[in-house]
Amino acid sequence: MYEILSVIIWLLQLYQFILLGRVLLSWLPNVDYNNPIVRFLYQATEPVLAPIRRALPPMSGMDLSPLVVFLGISIIMRIL
Repeated sequence: MYEILSVIIWLLQLYQFILLGRVLLSWLPNVDYNNPIVRFLYQATEPVLAPIRRALPPMSGMDLSPLVVFLGISIIMRIL
């Protein structure tokens, strides 16, 4: 049982790094969206971010959905 929880926590941490990569890319002005790494980051994170983005409107032009996902992942990891 402990091994399964360890793998789940490891996967959640990996997803946080993928999400961090997406956030950092959003700060760069000239990102090539045809780059395979950039496409992977967007394809891996958009299914999680899109519903939150629809439910949470931008505040002062800022997209807070990554922050909500980081917070949610942190809560899940603490529960586990």
